[in-house]
Amino acid sequence: MAKAATTNRGGLDNPHLFVNAAKVESATMTHMRHLLRSFVALGAFALLAASLTAQGRTGAIDIAARITPTGAARPEPVRQFAFFVLTKSYADIIKEVEGQDVLPTLEQFIDKLTCSLELKTWLKAHHVVDLTSPDLDQLLTADDIMKVPEFFAAYERSNSGGVTLGLPKPKYREADKTANPEKYQKQKEEFLAETKKFMETHPSTVQGIELELSGVNPKLAWDQLQVAHQRKVVQLTPDTAQVKYLAGKAETDLDGHALIPGLPAGNYWVSTLGMDAASGDRHLIWDVPVTVLAGQTTHVELSNLNATDVRRAVAQ
Repeated sequence: MAKAATTNRGGLDNPHLFVNAAKVESATMTHMRHLLRSFVALGAFALLAASLTAQGRTGAIDIAARITPTGAARPEPVRQFAFFVLTKSYADIIKEVEGQDVLPTLEQFIDKLTCSLELKTWLKAHHVVDLTSPDLDQLLTADDIMKVPEFFAAYERSNSGGVTLGLPKPKYREADKTANPEKYQKQKEEFLAETKKFMETHPSTVQGIELELSGVNPKLAWDQLQVAHQRKVVQLTPDTAQVKYLAGKAETDLDGHALIPGLPAGNYWVSTLGMDAASGDRHLIWDVPVTVLAGQTTHVELSNLNATDVRRAVAQ
């Protein structure tokens, strides 16, 4: 007797099971794709909203730079020139850099000179560093010349060679300094007294003394110190400005315009970092304060009126 055939609907040979499973999987994948698209859309919207919010919190500076040379009928645009937006004025940054390389005071400088103590004392008292100034003789008294070895030696050289009639001559000899010190000292004091009296009665003999003081003149060393300091400040200030205080920068187009966007609201300075823009006889630098408001563009007109002409400033 033959047995009836049985069908195992839960087995691997059941085609309905695969169809149902495929349908479920397809529905699941479709749902996940919809969710993924939703997440991507939400993310993009969030980024756009954040971007719009950030833009709403920042502003921009629109620069128009022009120079009017002397005698020109109209201003010329400052073309292809870099402008920098700083969070601190360039003038104050210069002071900051100068403070990091402090120059010695005049008294400190004089203390390091290789000259007599008497000359150092005189220089400090008169605040003088140029001993070759033509009006030096107006500052010198007979006592000054007698007390300061460098002045006395210069006076003697200036009046030597028989150019000054009646000038006292020393009678003491260097050999007597050890052989007969009393005689040496007496004759030296007499010579100095006579020389001082002659100087007081013949003040014209002091004129020209500055020509004999070039060898001990400290002005050259003082000037070199100042120049080295200024050179260092000029070199370091632009770097300091860009490293510590730069908020943005842009180069002007052929019409002299430049736009610097994305600036948080606040106070800034539009600067050329000490570099001058030239047109004709004008060489201008700018360090102009600007206030940026959120969501707004601040227009800045740079011209002769709010600039410094570096050549004229040096001449003054």
